[in-house]
Amino acid sequence: MQHSDETIEIIGARAHNLKNIDVRIPREKLVVITGLSGSGKSSLAFDTIYAEGQRRYIETFSAYARQFLGGLERPDVDKIDGLSPVIAIEQKTTSKSPRSTVGTITEIYDFLRLLFARAGEAYSYNTGEKMVSYSDEQIKALIIENFKGKRINILAPVVRSRKGHYAELFQQIGKQGFVKVRVDGEIQDIVSGMKVDRYKTHDIEIVIDRMQIESNEDTDKRLTESIKTAMHHGDDVMMVIEHESKEVRYFSRTLMCPTSGISYPNPEPNNFSFNSPKGACECCNGLGTINQINLKKIIPNPKLSIKQGGFAPLGEYKSNWIFKQLETIGEKYGFKLTDAVETISEEAMEMILNGGKEKFSVESKTLGITKEYKIEFEGISNFIKNQFDESSSTSIKRWAKEFMDEIDCPECEGSRLKKEALYFKIHEKNIADLSQMDISELNEWFLNLDEYLSDKQKAIAVEITKEIKARSQFLLDVGLNYLSLNRSSKSLSGGEAQRIRLATQIGSQLVGVLYILDEPSIGLHQRDNERLINSLENLRDIGNSVLVVEHDKDMIERADWVIDIGPKAGRFGGRIISEGTPKQLLLENTMTAQYMSGKMKIEVPKKRREGNGKVLKLSGATGNNLKNVTVEFPLGKLICVTGVSGSGKSTLINETLYPILNEHFFNAVKKPQPFKKIEGLEHIDKVIDIDQSPIGRTPRSNPATYTDVFSEIRSLFTQTPEAMIRGYKAGRFSFNVAGGRCETCEGSGVRTIEMSFLPDVYVECETCMGKRFNRETLEIRYKGKSISDVLNMTVDEAVDFFENIPKIFRKVKTIQDVGLGYITLGQQSTTLSGGEAQRIKLATELSKKDTGNTFYILDEPTTGLHFEDIRVLMEVITKLVDKGNTVLVIEHNMDVIKLADHIIDIGLEGGKGGGEIVCKGTPEEIVKNKKSLTAQFLKKELF
Repeated sequence: MQHSDETIEIIGARAHNLKNIDVRIPREKLVVITGLSGSGKSSLAFDTIYAEGQRRYIETFSAYARQFLGGLERPDVDKIDGLSPVIAIEQKTTSKSPRSTVGTITEIYDFLRLLFARAGEAYSYNTGEKMVSYSDEQIKALIIENFKGKRINILAPVVRSRKGHYAELFQQIGKQGFVKVRVDGEIQDIVSGMKVDRYKTHDIEIVIDRMQIESNEDTDKRLTESIKTAMHHGDDVMMVIEHESKEVRYFSRTLMCPTSGISYPNPEPNNFSFNSPKGACECCNGLGTINQINLKKIIPNPKLSIKQGGFAPLGEYKSNWIFKQLETIGEKYGFKLTDAVETISEEAMEMILNGGKEKFSVESKTLGITKEYKIEFEGISNFIKNQFDESSSTSIKRWAKEFMDEIDCPECEGSRLKKEALYFKIHEKNIADLSQMDISELNEWFLNLDEYLSDKQKAIAVEITKEIKARSQFLLDVGLNYLSLNRSSKSLSGGEAQRIRLATQIGSQLVGVLYILDEPSIGLHQRDNERLINSLENLRDIGNSVLVVEHDKDMIERADWVIDIGPKAGRFGGRIISEGTPKQLLLENTMTAQYMSGKMKIEVPKKRREGNGKVLKLSGATGNNLKNVTVEFPLGKLICVTGVSGSGKSTLINETLYPILNEHFFNAVKKPQPFKKIEGLEHIDKVIDIDQSPIGRTPRSNPATYTDVFSEIRSLFTQTPEAMIRGYKAGRFSFNVAGGRCETCEGSGVRTIEMSFLPDVYVECETCMGKRFNRETLEIRYKGKSISDVLNMTVDEAVDFFENIPKIFRKVKTIQDVGLGYITLGQQSTTLSGGEAQRIKLATELSKKDTGNTFYILDEPTTGLHFEDIRVLMEVITKLVDKGNTVLVIEHNMDVIKLADHIIDIGLEGGKGGGEIVCKGTPEEIVKNKKSLTAQFLKKELF
């Protein structure tokens, strides 16, 4: 084995289910940790090695700084030697802010801002001419050269195309000793009380000096002083008018249009930032979209009267203040609440929608008296807009959003920037044009840029373009060529976000660091896998240690060292069952080795299912990069949607199909992406989406509560003789309500210690020793076990223990069937891996009585799963389909794709090169397709 200075030595690791293991990890190598889902891979990589690295880093701070950070708990390990600084690249760490984009995360946008501020050429947004700027000396030389022997006026512009009477301004100018001004092109003397028409727009300039230009010293001196004074009063802009021809010339120290005289401030990087008030479009605050009231949503059916609910936000008539106000408006404009909305006059509609304050009187013909009315009405549109902008309640905001459309900002057309920023160009492109390009397009543009730059621009841009080219190349290396810089980071998948962080880390070129990655191949097509592995090898080659938690066959084969943890999962895992080079791994008799060598494999079915002959047809989907896609989903089959990353799979399924079905069956609020029509909804009766999001975010959530088996277990405990004598009800056995739970920790079994600036730390409750219940509750036993003992049982134990109680047995048996026999019923949801959480959701759905017409959608269900876990998962999915249900899977894993009855391959490339259906049919039909990238890899699996 290597010397200790070449290895990271871990002695006695016991975090979660690790069994006091000792392991040596070679440094500056690509090391893969593999094993079944739940065997303890993340416990070793993240909860032991990364946690210790982070704790040591925080210990280097002063005691003063540490008091704000709180002490990080030491992981449960005896000793770790040879640990370098650690950087973890996980899947969950992207910002959900609408201001965060791919450009800002990778910092490429920051370099673009610098490039445009220093080397961009400004053009006038009025005339399109190139903007100019001069120093005072250049201005003097130009005036002498152009106006020699002529009489000129030097003026300082103070008002440009603005309304107002400007009486105070004229008074101020007079006090400063000036005697003449030029108002709207006419030179006038300043007189006391002077003002102009306040309702017209005016141009006002101060006449600084009138002089004859001669080439002598006096003229030179006087001109210098006049230029200085004019620049001071005119905000760095001045005008020169020739006396005879009245020709006007503008001069400016900042950028200025030579014809119209408009000027821009000197560019700084934050003039191009949509997150700075200097650069952000004022209409949308730099978000690129605004919410606009949609009248069709407020008045969906103009034939209805106000009483019948003609105004959707108000609903049907109720005796309240708003309807009283509408009656008053009706008195004024002559309509009744029973009239159809379409018959109401335009002025009345203006008042109803946009509000107003009015007093008026109506004469009553019968009584001969005059009634005074007063209207103070905010207006329906204004009310909705104000609620959306100012309300702190999410549900009210959501209600208001129902009547609004999100549209591109009309001012900046979605570019997020002020108008001036968009008129700085390099090689005919502005910064927004570059942000919209795919990374591959952008990279190419920069590679050819030099030949279009002037020598001065080249000198300025050389270092900046070098950085941009390097960073965009790293993004291409990890397979993200289809992203654009303005893509919002909240729309990225976990795998994409992780690879962006990886590219950023490669870009920082650090050496001697230990990188820990959590399944970087998620969401990557087989074709792009090669690029990703090359990037990781590149990180290793510059002198870093790379530790990857991974199940991907190619990655394991290319690793320098493989650590296999097992043999099973949960409490039956946590041991090192083999370690060595990939070749040594194949000689072992572990499950991983058998799948790698082909001794064990997932069999291809003998024949594909026929389905039930019915189809669900989606027509004209055009969201994101989809190019008017029409697709049929045959029901009663296992359907697999494939294609390279960014080709449009998630847009088609998660953002178009699922929201349509969800809206149809459950009136969900998420709006689908644009499509023309959907047919065949009558053939299915519900839709279920099973993703990898956590099943609960608090330690109170666990598999027993999520699958609802805990309710049955509590009912069982209430029927024991002792519980009936004491009169205990089901609530007594709940750790979420007072009564039976331990009150010190309020039934969570742990006490939360809040840390400022850091995640909270959980420590075991000293009163109940983590059992969650008080002494009296724990005295109630069923078959000798208390409620706390039952929560600590593994699912396998629970299956035997409850075999005579059908309601409980059915639910725990399905958890066992999806391969989760090793987890305990009361295991905190926060400690479950993504793959485990997904399978618990699957088990919950499986234990329900199914109708045989359900449509299941699973997005990359194999994430975090070992070959053996995939086999178990596919058995469960097969059972679902055999009952007549339809299961749709978005997947890159060939073991799943080869089992499908119907494949829909989207492509051909990612981003702009995708969004079309390349081919569809059974796996055997797909492999005949020459164009499909999926087909090339599927061929190897089938034959």
